[in-house]
Amino acid sequence: MEPPFSESQANMYYSSHYLVYAVLPLLKLLCLTVIGLILAHPRTQLVPKATFKLLSKLVFALFLPCTIFIHLGETITVKNFMRWWFIPANVLLCTAIGCLLGYLVAKICKPPPEYFRFTIIATAFGNTGNLPLAIVGSVCHSNDNPFGPDCYTTGVSYVSFAQWVAVLLVYTLVYHMMEPPIEYFDVVDGGGEIQEPLPSNDLSRPLLVEAEWPGMEDRETVHCKTPFIARVFTSVSTLSHTSIPDPDSDSLEEAPAPGSPKSIRCLAEPRMVRKLRIVAEQTPVRHVLQPPMFAILLAFIVGMVPPIKSVVYGKGAALEFLTDSLNILAQAMVPSVMLILGGMLAEGPNESELGVRTTVGITVARLLVLPLLGTGVVYLADQLNFLIPDDQMYRFVLLLQYTTPSAILLGAVASLRGYAVREASALLFWQHVFALFSLSIYIIVYFKLLLSYV
Repeated sequence: MEPPFSESQANMYYSSHYLVYAVLPLLKLLCLTVIGLILAHPRTQLVPKATFKLLSKLVFALFLPCTIFIHLGETITVKNFMRWWFIPANVLLCTAIGCLLGYLVAKICKPPPEYFRFTIIATAFGNTGNLPLAIVGSVCHSNDNPFGPDCYTTGVSYVSFAQWVAVLLVYTLVYHMMEPPIEYFDVVDGGGEIQEPLPSNDLSRPLLVEAEWPGMEDRETVHCKTPFIARVFTSVSTLSHTSIPDPDSDSLEEAPAPGSPKSIRCLAEPRMVRKLRIVAEQTPVRHVLQPPMFAILLAFIVGMVPPIKSVVYGKGAALEFLTDSLNILAQAMVPSVMLILGGMLAEGPNESELGVRTTVGITVARLLVLPLLGTGVVYLADQLNFLIPDDQMYRFVLLLQYTTPSAILLGAVASLRGYAVREASALLFWQHVFALFSLSIYIIVYFKLLLSYV
């Protein structure tokens, strides 16, 4: 399907055929997802679950980092780093608006008290990585795509540029919001049924738990499955159990020797400052350097230093053979991600205590209401000249950040923290089922809006 060559005719062509350009990429992704579902379905089991777990590890440790390094490193410059500032800012705006929506959902739908914070974070934190990359890859797969010959490289660069903010949010906001509520912890600790932790290679663990964070069990800390912040900021007299360490006791901090610099600091340190410091020390930001994040940092270093960049990227570069090899690996990222998604859906929804009303509320807020608000945010940013002029792919990626379902990574964080694992599994299943329809609707709307100005 070749568009006309003149600019005016191309504008008319794209604006009148936006439906085709919006639907075809989604059909491609849907086909890949269905193939993964068939391969992993319990009735067929053409591909065992262990293979999907291995594939998710390959995506996390190899395919995704290669994709980020190849395309982000090629396009990033100091100038672009400054011009793209609204991409990470948009992630923060999306999360903030999602938190407000999640709070409203929790107030209106009234989930069980122990899932109040889970309702907020499930509404707020969307998939900003694998799914947007898959959508961009499918949209840009055709040579006659409406975003130009550099569609895929620029699209992947924009999506990848948002990843460092998303990763920091995972290890700070999401990690602490998914802390087990202290009342729930007291019930379990007081004699409820305690489940044995699953070994890291146990195949009974849901695929979604490790789909975007393989090996997350290695990131467990001493307090990751306890209401640590609640214990730190709650008076000791109000707590009935002693299984959670007291922030004022020696269990968190060795008693300093009299006269030592550490003891002098503790004596001079206000109580609230000390509590904040203890929480900060237990925040696992030290684990932030995962393979995708490492690829982002490496792409920044290589891409923004011209002498190094000329050696790595471009025709005739000394290391062109290396980038070509990494590019071959990167091409496996999109089909692998969609096959894994199909494998997740084949497992079906788990039992959940979240409630039908809350599940519906989160799904509606995340998939229908948030994209509407996001469209207004992006339009307002465009009117304020915050966005790159005449770059429709830039706007498309910004809009996608509001449109995706809750991040699959929530399942991994829930497992890491021992909180709402079944609820996260069920919610993610239903959200991804209904996202097939909501994404179709909104991407058609986005193409109509964006291609009208191509």
